[in-house]
Amino acid sequence: MGGDPSGRPVGHAGARVDVAERPAWSLGTGGALLAILLAVVCVVTAFVLFGVADDTDTGALGVLGVVVLVVGVLLPTGIAVISPGQTRVVQLFGRYVGTVRRTGLVLTVPLTTRQKVSVRVRNFETNELKVNDADGNPVNIAAIVVWQVADTAKATFAVEDYEDFVHVQSESALRHVAMSHPYDHADDGENSLRGATDVVSAEIAAEVAARVVIAGVEVIEARISNLAYAPEIAQAMLQRQQAGAIIAARERIVEGAVSMVEGALGRLEADGVVTLDDERRAAMVSNLLVVLCGESRATPVVNTGTLYA
Repeated sequence: MGGDPSGRPVGHAGARVDVAERPAWSLGTGGALLAILLAVVCVVTAFVLFGVADDTDTGALGVLGVVVLVVGVLLPTGIAVISPGQTRVVQLFGRYVGTVRRTGLVLTVPLTTRQKVSVRVRNFETNELKVNDADGNPVNIAAIVVWQVADTAKATFAVEDYEDFVHVQSESALRHVAMSHPYDHADDGENSLRGATDVVSAEIAAEVAARVVIAGVEVIEARISNLAYAPEIAQAMLQRQQAGAIIAARERIVEGAVSMVEGALGRLEADGVVTLDDERRAAMVSNLLVVLCGESRATPVVNTGTLYA
């Protein structure tokens, strides 16, 4: 596992953006509709006051009309429409005010800028990476990472681009985990990439989660999507696997053949069908093993003479 990414930067006294998500003041659909109605009323009232002030030369009414008009213009600037799965990170003159997670027609602080941040679940597949496994063999590996934004403030202000940050850190974590395990033929107590896919996937998810927590992102799961030897050694490794399979098959065939020969000889002797000396018993065992273990079909030879002819 990598180190804690929220720790102090190495090599210099760099500064991190220390911010955490908090709710911003907001009203729901009813408050937003009331604000729109109030804005319309303010604008109409302002024009009425301007007309009365022109007829009566009353400066106070003109000033009041300006104030009312400003209120009517400012109120709609706090209105936003937020879809499910979306949030708004609210800033007032560059200062973080809070995050609006309420959906629908929403009224928040006027004169603020609002940045969209999606909290929907996302997934992406890493590039196919070429790494050396724990035994030094080149391996091509890729993974699918499922993630979502948990802290919108960190995702917006702690890193430059949280999506790119997640992609890069995921590939880095995948490379680190792949280098920690052999592709196959693991020792006792050791997990291989091919033989313990679920365990390796859990390690990848934990590694990615530890790296992207600084960006306010949480990882739901990670799965290996592609795993193979690199092309330059794929043929040699295929021959190795085929040799292992052939050896295992031969051992199974020999084990079965010996069992059948033992059964045949025991049955013949138990039933008194024929009595064989050691030389004939050895010849019969040899013939049976050749027939049972041979790859080509045996050609029978009929003995028309005596047993010893």
